[in-house]
This record gives sequence, C-alpha cells and structure tokens, in this order.
Amino acid sequence: MQSRSDAIRGYFAAFKSGDRAHLERALAEDFTFTSPYDDAIDKAAYFARCWPNRGLISEHVVERIFEQGDEAFALYRCETTDGKTFRNTEFFTFRGERLKAVQVFFGAAYGNGRFIPQQQS
Repeated sequence: MQSRSDAIRGYFAAFKSGDRAHLERALAEDFTFTSPYDDAIDKAAYFARCWPNRGLISEHVVERIFEQGDEAFALYRCETTDGKTFRNTEFFTFRGERLKAVQVFFGAAYGNGRFIPQQQS
C-alpha cells in the first residue's frame, strides 16, 4: 500500500499531465469534490467541471502534506498560464487505496510577486 502522501502527489501529477486514466482508477466510485465553487459534486461532475481547468496551470508544487490515518492535508502552490500564483490547501479522505473525498480551501493570489486582493461580492 502506497503512502497517502505518494497518492496525493500522484493525484496532482495526473491532474497536471492530463492522465485521466490514473485519476479514474484513484477515485472511489462515490468520490466527492468540494470547493468554494462546488458543493460535494460527484466523480462525473468533477471530470466535467474541474478537469478542463487543468490546462490553466503551468506549475503545481506540493509544499507540505500532513497525514493521519485515512486523512491528509496538502498545501500547494500553483502558477497559472497567465503568470498568477496562488496557494491552496486540500483535505483528502481515503477509503482503502482510493480517494473518497477532496475539500479545497482557496488561498491568496499573487501576480508579479505582489498580493492580489480578491473582489468581494
């Protein structure tokens, strides 16, 4: 059994490289994805809504992973194809070898090394 950290790194690598087959195998059938834009969407909705956005990421660096049993937090930094950077945290829940759920928490955005304030709605 691979470590949760290795599984998470594999998940991010597959997202960036476009290896959908890897993610299809890694995600549980009842997988859910939650972010500020998505409320526990299922696997099919994840691939329809989130998967196409992978082309917007030019660099994806996992900075830290903290594991406890079948759960883990990952802190990562991304650079977009238009030069913005941001840091997010994701909370992963596993069932056996497969990823059961991901919850994304958005972090600050940066452009040219400067903080970009987010627009309030």
